[in-house]
Amino acid sequence: MTWVRDHVESLLFASSAVVLLGGGVAWLGSAVAVADVVWVAGTGLGLVASVAWTVAAVRRRQPSVDVIAVLALAGALAVGEPFAGAMITVMLASGRLLEARAAARARRELSLLVERAPRSARRRMGEDVVEVPVDDVRRGDRILVGTGEVVAVDGRLVSGATLDEAALTGEPLPVERNPGEDVRSGVVNAGPPLELVATAAAAESTYAGVVRLVEEAQASSAPFVRTADRFALLFVPLTLVLAGASWVLAADPVRAVAVLVVATPCPLLLAAPIAIISGLSRTAQVGVVVKGGGALERLAAGRVVLFDKTGTLTQGRPVLASSVTATAEVDADEVLRLAASLDQVSPHVLAGAIVTEATRRGLRLRVPTDVVEEHGRGLRGLVDGHDVRVGKADWIVPGAQPAWVRQVRRRADLDGSLTVFVAVDGAPAGAFLLEDPIRPDAPRMVRALREAGIARVVLVTGDRPDIATTVGRIVGVDAVLADRDPAEKLTAVVAETADAPTIMVGDGVNDAPALAAAGVGVALAARGATASSEAADVVLTVDRLDVLADAMFIARRSGRIALQAVVVGMGLSLLAMGGAAAGLLAPAVGAVVQEVIDVLAIGIALRALRPGRVHSVSMSPADVALARRLRTEHDAVLADVEQIRTVADALSSHGTELAPAHALLHRLEGGLLPHELADEELLVPLVSRALGGADATAAISRTHAEIEHQVGRMRRLLADLDDDTVRPEDVVELRRLLYGLYAVLRLHNAQEEEGAFALVPPGQEVGGVARTPTRLRPDRFAS
Repeated sequence: MTWVRDHVESLLFASSAVVLLGGGVAWLGSAVAVADVVWVAGTGLGLVASVAWTVAAVRRRQPSVDVIAVLALAGALAVGEPFAGAMITVMLASGRLLEARAAARARRELSLLVERAPRSARRRMGEDVVEVPVDDVRRGDRILVGTGEVVAVDGRLVSGATLDEAALTGEPLPVERNPGEDVRSGVVNAGPPLELVATAAAAESTYAGVVRLVEEAQASSAPFVRTADRFALLFVPLTLVLAGASWVLAADPVRAVAVLVVATPCPLLLAAPIAIISGLSRTAQVGVVVKGGGALERLAAGRVVLFDKTGTLTQGRPVLASSVTATAEVDADEVLRLAASLDQVSPHVLAGAIVTEATRRGLRLRVPTDVVEEHGRGLRGLVDGHDVRVGKADWIVPGAQPAWVRQVRRRADLDGSLTVFVAVDGAPAGAFLLEDPIRPDAPRMVRALREAGIARVVLVTGDRPDIATTVGRIVGVDAVLADRDPAEKLTAVVAETADAPTIMVGDGVNDAPALAAAGVGVALAARGATASSEAADVVLTVDRLDVLADAMFIARRSGRIALQAVVVGMGLSLLAMGGAAAGLLAPAVGAVVQEVIDVLAIGIALRALRPGRVHSVSMSPADVALARRLRTEHDAVLADVEQIRTVADALSSHGTELAPAHALLHRLEGGLLPHELADEELLVPLVSRALGGADATAAISRTHAEIEHQVGRMRRLLADLDDDTVRPEDVVELRRLLYGLYAVLRLHNAQEEEGAFALVPPGQEVGGVARTPTRLRPDRFAS
């Protein structure tokens, strides 16, 4: 029975088609009586189905055009027009089948949330550890949580812990928690086994509250009303009046049946679903899965977009943004190579960022030996015979901290970065600053959404106001709502929905309630399924945001085409209804005419399959290969950019040596400057081809010229200086020039990330990320 219920539309269509064809075969074989009996059965099948649909609509208090089908089918039986009735049944069944496939509602079950929730917990009882059902845990119980396990209940730590709190906060990095700190259920133990004292039962804990929020938000979501039903309020009364008038004036019930037959709203029941199905197919091609026709229509109607920050507008994972060496003579690439070689064996998320950056720069990594993990401090081992240590500042640089360490920490605080320090052969060698960078395609995506008709963009995040405001300013949002927990995010969505149709975009469990409550919930699932994907109506399967604007363009185009098909089809149906009322069309002929109108309307609807306007750019394979090569060269000179600041930091008005500055100039003229000139020659035309004009590359070209100008000034300045004749004011000018060049290059790299490398189509991404930083709460993470 369950299978039949799930496939009722397919069974109805197959049965009605077989009946219609079977009657046709009998009629061609001169078995007219048999044909009539078969067609009467088909008409009866359609009548039963139409009555059921109409009753269901009445129960929902929802207007429906199905009442016309009921009258047409009943009239066809009453006046002896079984062929017309069987034809109507096939049209209705095919429309229902298409609609069932197109309007499959978004699944908003809590399956992932429920599966993730722990079923049991390990409770310490004296010297023993006993596994008990999670519902049996009470306040005061001591609970042991193994590595990789989900914390089952809210509690207070007995021992220190490293926790992955992304499921609740959206923050991508593990958090170091000290004994005595509170932890929430739903977080994952990312370190050694930990012990806690339960402060709440499972049903009262944080994770259970998130599940309840999703359930409540789902209950508040309004059902989707079919496009056809919105026409019913006008079309049904008009049809009934015209059919009744034709019967009364001509004293012939056949005319009324003919009017009802041609009035059967198959352009609504067929063309609109086909256009929607085509739209769903087109969105899937750009990497966006829309869960049904209702979600597509609501996506097209959206006017306000709300974004989560971490993992949505930002990458959601740490990236090595810059490196600092202890002295200007230390090679930054060599420090990175040694640290990354050691970190290859570490599962820590920060280690992964360091290894990734070294790989991007083409550094040759070695397999470390004698690796020892100092819990809570860092990692040490041998690399190419060197004793390498990677970890916290107080372990790498114990005691009084030198000026360069204080400078690194000050930069981390200003930029919102995390720091990892490195020592080689017992001597501090340098430090890395890691950030959760803004997605390079985020600003462009926000502009595209406005072009697609979005009137208001809101950033709603659990992060601090200063962090959120920085991100919002860079990507171009209209309002920033910071320090919001899942319940407050839900409240913000409800408030925005009261003014206009909303779209909520997020990627974590903490976003699930807001996603479920919004008019359309959009989840990012390119890095794996999450509970947000279950609660969402739309899922981005590629790790890019600009495809959301493409999906909106496609949704609105599909809606326009569906409306065109309906208007043309129903307009012709109205003309046919006039002809039937005048006695020009018999019911059987009217059914055939209506079928022709249906075919025309379907043809219009199928236009939605053709590529329309989208915001994503298309690039030839040759341009993609060129972008990859230029990106590799771009990554190779990043160390030169960081060396500019290192040299500037080391300059002093007292006893300055100019050798590091001369060496830097040699590096810039031999590596960075030729790369920028190659970008002007190759990358700028590539971007112009992709965007269809040179105006979009004007800013990049201007910074290329400025970089060349500043390097030239540096050359002329150093040509007049030596260690014996350099004066304090010369050092000040050199430092000012270097800091200015560093700032220009940082901005220029961000421009190229957003304006060039982010244009590579989905599935052809060029490695790398935007370098515009967002704060990562350094007070909460290692070092």
